[in-house]
Amino acid sequence: MPNRAVIKTDRAPAAIGSYSQAVKVDNTVYLSGQIPLDPQSMEIIAGDFAAQARQVFTNLQAVCEAANGSLNDIVKLNLYLTDLSDFATVNEVMAEFFQKPYPARAAVGVKELPKGALFEAEGVMVI
Repeated sequence: MPNRAVIKTDRAPAAIGSYSQAVKVDNTVYLSGQIPLDPQSMEIIAGDFAAQARQVFTNLQAVCEAANGSLNDIVKLNLYLTDLSDFATVNEVMAEFFQKPYPARAAVGVKELPKGALFEAEGVMVI
């Protein structure tokens, strides 16, 4: 039977539904989607797409650290953008948070995201 643990931190937004921030199974951590919520106010942060992307990666980083890992332990990242014209910006912001070799990644255009967010990211981390 695999070793399973729920990961939770106050440094990232609390779950706004019936899910966990992350679930660790053996040495793999499945990170739930993060939107640009401020963990304290639970409101979408003010600012443009770049500001929202930075908050999303900051939230993901907090969950990774709660699981004793880092963003650089992410092996697969899924990005959801409400406007694919922000693709170049997400690459720039991502380079502020990740180091080479970068994780495998998908970027998908979606109609809308929870709470009117412009961006969401989720992934899989191996530690």
